[in-house]
Amino acid sequence: MTASSVSTASDVTVMTSVSADERTHRPPPGDGSHRHAQADPLAALRTPQDPPWDVYLTGTVFLDLIFTGLDSAPVRGTESWARGMGSSPGGVANMATALARLGLRTSLAAAFGDDHYGDYCWDALAQGEGIDLTPSRTVPGWHSPVTVSMAYEGERTMVSHGHEPPPEEPSPDCPPRARAAVASLTPGVSAPWIAQAAARGTRVFADVGWDDTGAWDLSGLADLKHCEAFLPNAEEAMRYTGATCPRAAAHALTAHVPLAVVTLGAEGAYAVDGRTGESAEVPAIAVEALDPTGAGDVFVAGFVTGTLAGWPLADRLAFAGLTAALSVQEFGGSLSAPGWSEIATWWRKVQSVPGQDPAALRRYAFLADLVPDEPVRPWPLRRAVPTIGFRRPA
Repeated sequence: MTASSVSTASDVTVMTSVSADERTHRPPPGDGSHRHAQADPLAALRTPQDPPWDVYLTGTVFLDLIFTGLDSAPVRGTESWARGMGSSPGGVANMATALARLGLRTSLAAAFGDDHYGDYCWDALAQGEGIDLTPSRTVPGWHSPVTVSMAYEGERTMVSHGHEPPPEEPSPDCPPRARAAVASLTPGVSAPWIAQAAARGTRVFADVGWDDTGAWDLSGLADLKHCEAFLPNAEEAMRYTGATCPRAAAHALTAHVPLAVVTLGAEGAYAVDGRTGESAEVPAIAVEALDPTGAGDVFVAGFVTGTLAGWPLADRLAFAGLTAALSVQEFGGSLSAPGWSEIATWWRKVQSVPGQDPAALRRYAFLADLVPDEPVRPWPLRRAVPTIGFRRPA
């Protein structure tokens, strides 16, 4: 259990606490439903005609090794000792886990290594999080990609190693029918599955990585035209649009995608819906960050959840920011993602602090009708540990 200083919207600071055989194309146990009961943010919207999955995504699963508590960046020729360490599935597993912990029925297509790391990641996602891995596969003789992440001074430095898995013929039913998909766009590269998903009525949410080419040309993001929403950070948005401030960049992006969401770091996030002209800005929740790994993925997962549930734009931004803030108080990317029990704990705790700013509380009042009265799955959630392979208690 960790205690963290948080601000809900202004200069008011409060204390709150959050909790500390062969598998090639193997489906998850049972019917693919969640292993643990979940709060369902889409319960009121579900019908028998719905797609089988709320969100589909694909990408590379890494084994993440995270070192925290470093006083500074490692110095050449010296040995640095970290005060904390965790290991967990990473890469696209960050987003998949965040979505599943928020109650969305999540399907992931990925390659898994034919090694102990691959077994661990598969088990953590399928058994631990209830993520559908039917579109995924184990690649014989291929080792799992690994990332070492070092967190210090609120930032992180990463070193990764891995190889591309051998290609395979795409399954005719992949991408599966889903309400939404999350895509990571790559400059100059088109992914055919994005257009296929959009053509089936799937709502595509996209983020993007740093453009190593330096071109920063929106025409190089060919799949953006199939997307409903684009969620870059402030620097990426300004470079792609040539705007001098991130809010102007968000408005400029709506000429290319219906909904633009720009994350502003410590300032929060700003969004513009070009279809309605609506805009919203929500400040960040200040927390004492242990490890920022995966916070951006958790933010996207929170925003996707609110969008599919039909919440107002400002509520979606606030919820995304809250889930991201809770995640950085734990080790690791995927296993740091909060669930509804943690969100409920935060909401109840923050209201109990004397002298809290009423305006700040009202910003999150929508949570009152969402958070469960009792824990809906074992809590605290599974967290990153220093090593993998511990025997579980009987």
